[in-house]
Amino acid sequence: MTPQNSETSTAGANRTTAEAADTTAHITVEGFDSLVPEVIDLDIPRDGVPLVIETQSGLERCAAALAAGHGPAGVDAERASGFRYGQRAFLVQIRREGSGTWLIDPEPFGDLSIINDALRGVEWILHAASQDLPCLSELGMWPDKLFDTELAARLAGLPRVGLAAVIEQLLGFGLAKEHSAADWSTRPLPEPWLRYAALDVEVLTELREELIELLVADEKLEYAEQEFAAILEAGQAPPRVDPWRKTSGLHQIRDRRQLAAVRELWLERDSLAQKRDVAPGRLIPDSALVAAAKAMPSTVPQLLGTKGFHGRAAQREAPRWLRCIGVARALEDLPPLHLPTNAPPPPRVWADRDPEAAARLATARPKLQAKAEELNLPVENLLTPDYLRRVAWRPPAECSEEGVAEELANLGARQWQIEITAPLIAEAFLHPEPLPAKEPKAAAEAPSDSTA
Repeated sequence: MTPQNSETSTAGANRTTAEAADTTAHITVEGFDSLVPEVIDLDIPRDGVPLVIETQSGLERCAAALAAGHGPAGVDAERASGFRYGQRAFLVQIRREGSGTWLIDPEPFGDLSIINDALRGVEWILHAASQDLPCLSELGMWPDKLFDTELAARLAGLPRVGLAAVIEQLLGFGLAKEHSAADWSTRPLPEPWLRYAALDVEVLTELREELIELLVADEKLEYAEQEFAAILEAGQAPPRVDPWRKTSGLHQIRDRRQLAAVRELWLERDSLAQKRDVAPGRLIPDSALVAAAKAMPSTVPQLLGTKGFHGRAAQREAPRWLRCIGVARALEDLPPLHLPTNAPPPPRVWADRDPEAAARLATARPKLQAKAEELNLPVENLLTPDYLRRVAWRPPAECSEEGVAEELANLGARQWQIEITAPLIAEAFLHPEPLPAKEPKAAAEAPSDSTA
């Protein structure tokens, strides 16, 4: 039995996961031929609820225990999205056989590099790794090897891929998720939240084993390993250029000066949110930025009377927001409405702009869809849809399997994806099916001579 760590509370488990599994009946799960255990709620970690590590001595004990453990390590992080500025982690959970479960509060520490060093060479098990790796990276943590249970579940063809759903389908345990959207910056963290956090890593090792079994049976383990390696190789995405352009509702802006107003408002809100360590949307929402920019008011009463301009800091900081609009009104160098891009246009306009490209895309899409169904995996995991659009819009000079394969590799497709999709795409490009004939526009109805 896995030993308790030295900072575990006295709250014991009402049953271990192994004991629970031994006493269950079995049920049939949609999408699977084999039987799985009847669902039993996971409500208490098998070793009890750990106390939170918040001292340097505790952190050192945690690192030593993790280094002495064996096998992969289940890792998770909790953020305060929608409450605090940014996406930093406010709790890190780690479980490894031979060392138990550990809950770490990152806030008292400059980083968690000591934990990263303790896990050198160890495979980390995360669910939807792309969500947690950025905040873990901020703490000096990055795995040498990765197993993503969410991505593995997709490749295995599971009908639902959320953590609770995958655990239920493969292990037969019910995992509550009622605290997933909580404000994890709360201190002290309530005991039910800590229990929830510990349970998130409770059975990741067992889940990994079940997923590997499914992937091996379908000859997809190599697919998964290439996907995991690609995530690690890609590292952290560079900072977004002009992040203010992701303002929700920005498509409503058709005037460059109004666009400048959105930019000034966004930047001011971001600066204030960072200073106060609060989510920007809790000051004023994106919709309020757009509403103010469209109205371009010149006085505080006009601003506060603008339909759609609201938020906790709308009235209190009204002069601040009005100054931003004034800056935009005085600017001579206005931002362009659209940034240059090498991305293809929306497929809906292809038939008019490039019928041959539209035919290539229309022929290749169903071929990939059929192959994805044959392999029992989502088509977007078989090949990133953007890659197909790009290669269809600008096909290789030599429209052959080799030429398509080279283009896909340049875009970032994994080798397993290239080997499966390049022949299908090349065939579609060499023999595109004709586009459906356009239906003539209906003639306008003649005006009626009758009067009411």
